Amino acid sequence: MSFVDNGPAMLFCPGNRPDRFGKARERSDTVILDLEDAVGPEEKDAAREMVAGALADLGSAAMVRVNAVGSPWHDDDLRMARASGAATVMVPKVQHRSDLDHLDGVSVLVICETARGVLRAEQILEHPNCVGVLWGGEDLTADLGGTTSRSQLGTYHGVVGLARHMTLLAAAAAGKIAVDAVHVDIPDLTGLRRESLEAVEMGFQAKACIHPSHVPVIRQSFTPSAEDVTWARGVLKAAASAGSAVFSYGGRMIDEPLLRHARRIETASTNK
Repeated sequence: MSFVDNGPAMLFCPGNRPDRFGKARERSDTVILDLEDAVGPEEKDAAREMVAGALADLGSAAMVRVNAVGSPWHDDDLRMARASGAATVMVPKVQHRSDLDHLDGVSVLVICETARGVLRAEQILEHPNCVGVLWGGEDLTADLGGTTSRSQLGTYHGVVGLARHMTLLAAAAAGKIAVDAVHVDIPDLTGLRRESLEAVEMGFQAKACIHPSHVPVIRQSFTPSAEDVTWARGVLKAAASAGSAVFSYGGRMIDEPLLRHARRIETASTNK
């Protein structure tokens, strides 16, 4: 069972806030217990113990974001995750395929959030220990020496959008899961919805977030509309009696790519 079977909304929760662990799990599909950015250096060891104590109860509904490979905390984070039976480990700032060689027996969701990591996403995603990828626009912008990932219109700058596309392509080519980045403007639910719908249309299977208010928007965006479900079921019914690989439905020519769209919509609607 993959973490995306829980649902599309993945919520980060600071690893040093055990008072929030249960609430974050209840309000999301998968909770990401964060030992990296959300926890200062002086709190890393204590947070690791807090996360270890919670993983058994949270089970497959939780994953752990460990600190980056090569950091002073990575090895201890990984030992804890293994010992605590973490279903999935999220590894940030992955830049080389070899960064995953020591992770045998662990399901790894990598984060490609540096220039080097994005450019090597195809090789990284092909690693057998890797089950999927989350991309990160803010860390990428910092790595590029920029100041913001978005234009004044609220849309991604071209180079950031390119990273989004490249990681999605790498995941699809490797048959792995693609998770869309967080929307950092917490009050901007309109922008979040627009971005989430775009992620669905592009082919992402889930989206990460940093605030519980984003979870309902993501869930709704990833749920096929009634109109889409009606179209998909009509197409599949017509295909069963068409007698040919190409046929007409609702004034549109339907062939194998559109049949695949219809099957995905039907599957998504059935799984809700």
